[in-house]
Amino acid sequence: VFLEAVGINPVVVHGGGKAITRAMEAAGLKANFIQGQRVTDEQTVDVVDRVLSREINPEIVKTIESLGGKARGFSGADIFKCRKLLLDDKDNPGQKIDVGYVGEVIEVNTDPLRQCIQHGVTPVISPVALGEDGKIYNCNADVAAAQAAIALGAKRLVFMSDVPGLMRDPKDPATLIAHLQTDEVPGLKAVGIVDKGMIPKVDSAVAAIKSGVEKVSFVDGRTPHSVLLEIFTDEGVGTEVVM
Repeated sequence: VFLEAVGINPVVVHGGGKAITRAMEAAGLKANFIQGQRVTDEQTVDVVDRVLSREINPEIVKTIESLGGKARGFSGADIFKCRKLLLDDKDNPGQKIDVGYVGEVIEVNTDPLRQCIQHGVTPVISPVALGEDGKIYNCNADVAAAQAAIALGAKRLVFMSDVPGLMRDPKDPATLIAHLQTDEVPGLKAVGIVDKGMIPKVDSAVAAIKSGVEKVSFVDGRTPHSVLLEIFTDEGVGTEVVM
């Protein structure tokens, strides 16, 4: 709401992994992950879409409006198109692993987003996408956000999660990497500093920078005003990724 008020036009792409896992448990479905991706069959994708697009999304819109802002919710299926994501099988080189209705965003419908921005309304988008087969797919929210930033020609991309940023030792916040250059990423992957859920985040950050986004930041959503501190102060609070 503050960013909107000072003329910076935020676009929100939200996640909801923990809420999805809780809803799956309530429906008697077991959550399985392969290489950080949720295995998503037909029953699971229904739960994913319901939780993201019809529960979390309206809740975020309502919160923004209750704080004096203007927002409009979008199901990602109206904004994102995806291709089916197949994972490399590390045990059998050359083989692929099918994790079900999991997609990788390849196209962004920017028209409705630009209309919102023109009218001072914050778009809030769930990370599902329409597949080439016309079905709904579960997508990684970080990848979807990066694709939206690239398609809109955004200046900044901020990933907010529940960790302080990228750390050399995930258990020690004192090892936070405040500045990360894109050419350092392969080395950090090789030694396992960038792994699991951080891989799509960091890969998306690098893709965004290479496509013209000026700066990408990882901030801790548990820290009050972390986004404002990252954008409006010199030292910032998380990890900033630059060329």
